[in-house]
Amino acid sequence: MNKNQIPKFIGNSSMTVVDAMAKIDANSRGILFIEDSNGALIGSITDGDTRRWILEAGDINACVCKAMNLSPKYLCEKERTKAKNIINNKHITALPILDKNKHIIDIILADEALNSLPEKSKMNLSEIPVVIMAGGKGTRLYPYTRILPKPLIPIGETPIVERIINCFTEHGIWKYYMTVNYKKELIKSYFSEINPAYEINYVEEPAPLGTCGSIRLIKEIFEKPLFVTNCDALIRADYEDIYKYHMESENSITIVSALKNISVPYGVIHSGENGEILYIEEKPRLSYFINTGMYVLHPDTINKIPPNKLFHMTDLVSAVMEDGEKVGMYPISEDSFLDMGEMDEMKRMEEKLNIISN
Repeated sequence: MNKNQIPKFIGNSSMTVVDAMAKIDANSRGILFIEDSNGALIGSITDGDTRRWILEAGDINACVCKAMNLSPKYLCEKERTKAKNIINNKHITALPILDKNKHIIDIILADEALNSLPEKSKMNLSEIPVVIMAGGKGTRLYPYTRILPKPLIPIGETPIVERIINCFTEHGIWKYYMTVNYKKELIKSYFSEINPAYEINYVEEPAPLGTCGSIRLIKEIFEKPLFVTNCDALIRADYEDIYKYHMESENSITIVSALKNISVPYGVIHSGENGEILYIEEKPRLSYFINTGMYVLHPDTINKIPPNKLFHMTDLVSAVMEDGEKVGMYPISEDSFLDMGEMDEMKRMEEKLNIISN
């Protein structure tokens, strides 16, 4: 690895879990190596480690040392020739090389050692249906949506909804239900023209039914949990793992949630009684988990959706929880959620996908 790239893969033992998540996002390899105050390797943390920490109700502002792996894989400099076998056998994407003081002097990436990243076997989700909510007007994307419906807004040369479907087809999914209303004929015409290998069943809303109501219009009775997703966001995550988590957690609804960091561009005043200033926090960063618009639903939850009534997914979540059923979240990192609901976010999506707009 180029020496200038190594710092992207290194964190320190005083950083927080949320800071580690941001740095993992930045290096795009899913891993960060943690050093102590003397620069010696003491641990590693992956995106999977951060997810497990969060799901166990861990504080994302806690020290990374609480969530990291204390026995990271590494090689001494004289053992460098073993790197290829270790990367291949352990299915890791990055392996640090240490000097005698356990300082990282190099990091060998899987694609350098094996000429490609190790392939991860994917669960065949071919029997799992996907419902795509595509009936909205996309008013936040005017003037584009005066001409095209939001699902057909291109990201590069490919409409956003087609990119979303492509993510699911990678796992063998072939059956899709698309709820449509605004400019629905353009959507149907587009997919008729490209003649995809997968099946799309259109569910026509007689009137806008919200982010959930049109699911009740689907005639088929589902026997397995199904994916439901909005048509304006890409989720770059392991769909197999999302589905497995839903099943193992016995959730009625699993919400895919993304970390969102918000920086306050001012000094925030913390005060006590009588207006006494306790301290000023300069440009603090707030971290939250937000709803990405992707869900896994148990089929029984569909019966809670009232027919022919405006009904949002938040209404369904509330109804499920009021009945004492379990709703859980599957956390992903900030950069794993690419939204195009607004112009600025659409540009960010293109940048993350390495697409240059003309």
